[in-house]
Amino acid sequence: MNLIKIDEKTCNHDGICAVVCPAGLIDMKKGKFPEAIVGADDICIRCGHCVASCPMASLTHRDVPVEKCLAIKDDLKISFEQCGQFLKSRRSIRSYRDRPVAREDIQKLLDIAAYAPSGHNTRLNKWIVIDSRDELKRLSGIVIDWMRFMLEGMREFAVSMHMDRAVERWEAGKDVILRKAPVLVIAYDNVKNPMAASSCTIALTYLELAAHGMGLGGCWAGYFNAAAITFPPMKEALGLPESHQCFGSMMIGYPKFDYYRLPTRKQPDISWR
Repeated sequence: MNLIKIDEKTCNHDGICAVVCPAGLIDMKKGKFPEAIVGADDICIRCGHCVASCPMASLTHRDVPVEKCLAIKDDLKISFEQCGQFLKSRRSIRSYRDRPVAREDIQKLLDIAAYAPSGHNTRLNKWIVIDSRDELKRLSGIVIDWMRFMLEGMREFAVSMHMDRAVERWEAGKDVILRKAPVLVIAYDNVKNPMAASSCTIALTYLELAAHGMGLGGCWAGYFNAAAITFPPMKEALGLPESHQCFGSMMIGYPKFDYYRLPTRKQPDISWR
């Protein structure tokens, strides 16, 4: 099959597919049907814009078959006000119910995260999901070991990051590292991929927002992620492939408490030009 295929019986020659293609790989001559330019196969980033934008469903892509693409449902579209409240009501959850999260639900969140934008459509698809209580506790302990190491060798910085207090609370029996969350989701990728850091960050943001919509809550595991990047024992514990790095970690679980109002925020500092 060619890169794109046109149903000539339904194509209305509107040329939308050619206009929305990010790389300009679709040629649309007057009176002709759309066709891929020479060399398009090697340049195409497989974003699916051409398939998604055709109102007649007349275009299919070899790697993005139109019959596998779900139609957008008008009855599921939300208003600006609904969207605003949804986004503003998201909280960073640090207290979780003692309730496991089904792996099927985590899979649904990761399926949504797959739709996050990424540079050159590189698409993050490397994840580690840890839902073993014992393993989560062990990893939290490794983070504490890293903090003790930092307090010995870089005390001023460590104290500025409140690592001394985190260690004290840990020794008092309180987990301030992974907060006794039932699930930790780790996004990782090859460090040679220049898009890796931003792709992982945006994908995890999608995942956190999707969790909010599912009645779950998330929180960025900043201490854990720092240890995962710099502390050899943590790198060994994670066992990532060579040249790969953790670019973000998210605690996920059912919030222990509800929230009833939107806290105020500073007005954005905007320069119009």
